[in-house]
Amino acid sequence: MGEPSAPILKIFGILDITPEVITMLAIIAVFAVLGLLLRRSLKERPGRLQNIIEMGVGYLDSFFTDIMGRKNARKYLYFLASLFCFILFANYSGLIPGVGISPYFKAPTSSLSVTLGLAALTFVFIQVSAFRAGAKHYIKHFLTPIVPLLLMDEIIKPASLALRLFGNIFGEETVIENLYELLPIGAPIIMMALSLLFCAIQAMVYTMLTASYLQEFLED
Repeated sequence: MGEPSAPILKIFGILDITPEVITMLAIIAVFAVLGLLLRRSLKERPGRLQNIIEMGVGYLDSFFTDIMGRKNARKYLYFLASLFCFILFANYSGLIPGVGISPYFKAPTSSLSVTLGLAALTFVFIQVSAFRAGAKHYIKHFLTPIVPLLLMDEIIKPASLALRLFGNIFGEETVIENLYELLPIGAPIIMMALSLLFCAIQAMVYTMLTASYLQEFLED
């Protein structure tokens, strides 16, 4: 349960290309293309699409400011906003017709290996950011007799985020599949509509807790 799908192909005999990887690459490619197109079309008097994106960035900036303060929110917005957008679209990718059933595409966050990868990325980012904010205080933080407990705590925090995200997304996909088998018409559509809300909430909770853990370390 939660294991990545069987690899579609191998690169150099060691790198597995699974449906989760293909979906992740597709999401990254879409973001990259949109970013380039929007960068070239930025205007002082924005159009509808630019307005929507600016509203979204403004909302995220305000959200993280409430958690971290304006200075830290602006400093780390690039990572937190990118993390939120990736998780949001990775969650939503499972609602696209055919994804999950197709042997080539699968919602990345429905696989435990992917969410653990996000947890590892979060862990490294928090540690590096805390060290760069104050190397002396960072080292002093761990120079205590209870350093094993502190290290365990730092590892458990992102791991719990990974398990929470995986459990919710994998559970939603499982429920939708079971409902489709029992009631092919009606019930799965209702569940998918609710998933639009649940997926957004999961992305927000993950980034909110990441921002909280980072701010806690920076304050220490």
